[in-house]
Amino acid sequence: MLVDLVLRNARLMHQNTLVDIAIKGGRIVGLQPNIRCDAVEEEDLQGHLAFPGFVDSHIHLDKACILDRCSICAGTLEEAVRETSKAKAGFSEHDVYERASAVVRQAIVHGTTRMRTFVEIDPRAGMRSFEAIKRVRQHFSFAIDIQICAFAQEGLTNEPETEQMLEEALSTGADLIGGCPYTDPRPEEHIRRIFMLAKKHDVDVDFHLDFSLDPAKTDLPSVIEATRANGYEGRVTIGHVTNISALDVTARTKLALKIAQAGIALTVLPATDLFLMGRDHPTNTPRGIAPAHLLLAEGVQAAIATNNILNPFTPFGDASLARMANLYANVMQLSRDSDIDNVFEMVSTRPAALMRMDYGLCIGAPADIVVLNATDHRTAIRTVAPALAGWKRGRKTFAREQPKIFERVNG
Repeated sequence: MLVDLVLRNARLMHQNTLVDIAIKGGRIVGLQPNIRCDAVEEEDLQGHLAFPGFVDSHIHLDKACILDRCSICAGTLEEAVRETSKAKAGFSEHDVYERASAVVRQAIVHGTTRMRTFVEIDPRAGMRSFEAIKRVRQHFSFAIDIQICAFAQEGLTNEPETEQMLEEALSTGADLIGGCPYTDPRPEEHIRRIFMLAKKHDVDVDFHLDFSLDPAKTDLPSVIEATRANGYEGRVTIGHVTNISALDVTARTKLALKIAQAGIALTVLPATDLFLMGRDHPTNTPRGIAPAHLLLAEGVQAAIATNNILNPFTPFGDASLARMANLYANVMQLSRDSDIDNVFEMVSTRPAALMRMDYGLCIGAPADIVVLNATDHRTAIRTVAPALAGWKRGRKTFAREQPKIFERVNG
């Protein structure tokens, strides 16, 4: 058999024996030790961990890298929304394209192969950001699959034009729709209209939800009810939901069961939630991150994602999901192997599942492969191991040279 590429001596998750990966026509055609075949090209992975790549299920490419246009004084959610709203009125299509492209390049080099980005669509942003992100999706399709979520960040019922613009986006290339009930004066109606548009266009839904530390202030019951009423089990994701972090064990368990029974997935955003939450607690400041690893035990699908980069919501970031997973594990005080397994899954297999994307290394699967500078996935999370190389559908997309240290010889 003649194949296009053989990657030799790869380490796969939960396997002690090194394997070779044979690729032909962009798909995996062989996966076993010591494959014997003719190959156009071969590469030795030297025992490094190979997997299908990180999956970022929640990022905002359109408003990344705008710190120079915004002020951060209070560091609150309200300030972040206000400052970003002012800045995006000045966004041009070229501007968004350039900033988003820079972030996507970072994500690729950090080993991300799949991504869901929100794009704000309203009278201030117009369709400029949306058109830019569609171009980004097309340009970088050689290395990363990008879902575009048409997103109503600043409400819906308060601006009727937004609903019409969302309709246009869903008709011209958006993959799903997103809502933000907590910024709308009529949150229940906001939720109803988002589901109406989702059903009309047969797309999934992703809500930013309950972004506070007050469990009594919640739109989650309305989302659960609407999910069931519309038959959308397995097609809804909620992001943030930081008030879950303030629940006691009994209340959290009950809520987790309701979320799981409705088939709703959860994405937590550690960097943003840590930065914005607890500003009114000058001492013993709460972390404000929903404990996704605990909700997994109750059957909730969960993921860890980036959210914002270098803007008023998160004045940090480099699109590294290894770093974000490490941050989550550290803040949540996780150390057991089983917990680190869950953390790795929440930046790989689990977000791929909630995004309903093909994912996995097996015969017949797309040859989407990332190699990390680690021999196992637990070490990768604990050390924030860098990605060394990546392939998308069998085509090499990036490579990172190993650093060299020039040690002095004694004497």
